Amino acid sequence: MQEPLVESVHPPAPEEYLRAYRTMLLARISEEKYASLYRAGKIFGGVFIGRGQEALSVSIGQSLRRGTDIFAPLIRDQAGRLAFGESVLDATRTYLGSRLGPMRGRDGNVHRGYPREGHLAMISHLGAMISVVSGALFARRMRGLSGFVGAVCIGDGGTSTGAFHEAVNQAAVEKLPLVVVVANNQYAYSTPTSRQFACDDLLDRARGYGMRGHALDATNLAACLQTVGHAIDLARTGGGPQMIVATLLRLCGHGEHDDGNYIDPKQHTEVGGDCLPLAERLILENKWADAAEIEAWRKTAVREVDEAVATAQREALPDPDAEQWQAITTARLIDGFTE
Repeated sequence: MQEPLVESVHPPAPEEYLRAYRTMLLARISEEKYASLYRAGKIFGGVFIGRGQEALSVSIGQSLRRGTDIFAPLIRDQAGRLAFGESVLDATRTYLGSRLGPMRGRDGNVHRGYPREGHLAMISHLGAMISVVSGALFARRMRGLSGFVGAVCIGDGGTSTGAFHEAVNQAAVEKLPLVVVVANNQYAYSTPTSRQFACDDLLDRARGYGMRGHALDATNLAACLQTVGHAIDLARTGGGPQMIVATLLRLCGHGEHDDGNYIDPKQHTEVGGDCLPLAERLILENKWADAAEIEAWRKTAVREVDEAVATAQREALPDPDAEQWQAITTARLIDGFTE
């Protein structure tokens, strides 16, 4: 069942790789801005960034089909959200509590999504979203639809929860077109993997449930696009649920409130480096773009983020005395908003 990187799968085309890199760059710059705003007291709640996880995340969002597939991202999946169609402005509006954001300022800043478009708002990062995606997939099957896939992200710590075990067991029994992407970033908050599970490899769990497993070096953008795309294709064409265990290192604390001083410095060399400069190096080595082009992309991303922040900061917050606090799906009938 276990599959390392599949050599027979064609590597990503340069244009696919460059599109992914530019999304990773935009995600990194936007999250650095959110972290800065948090430290300045402009963002309430938590800020959890995906530094070091962008290659894995973008490969999920870019490999899925908008309007057909279902995507349940995690707190560190800004790159995947952008690749799946979220705008920087909507992300910024949610962080700053604007009433014009996708959640209308009614929920925490990481619980954002567009359910009607297959982009689910996160309930919890601890395994709960697998059963939600499985339920949505099963509902589509019952309606006679086909050709769809659901991808759900989870961390290594989440694989130790009961919700994870129940959900992947159901998905395997029902042979749902589900792809479970496990970001093994070596820590569940501050708990190292050595204190989380006793199996040699998390892919052993895929084998135990009868799911096909794929190992992945998530610091390598080409490998991420290749392996994630392959797993999604297998699920879409009747191969049943797939599990990807992606190895990487969280290059920051659990959130901006956490300095991450528990991370073993040795892991920065043992696990791998930062996926963003590694991707940039490959672009330059293959002459797909030069340094001037990359710098222009960076400046464009900075400008887009700055404009989004300026726009969101001018917008009103929800008025607690005037707001209709029912679910958004019913509120649209009253307040004139559309999803």
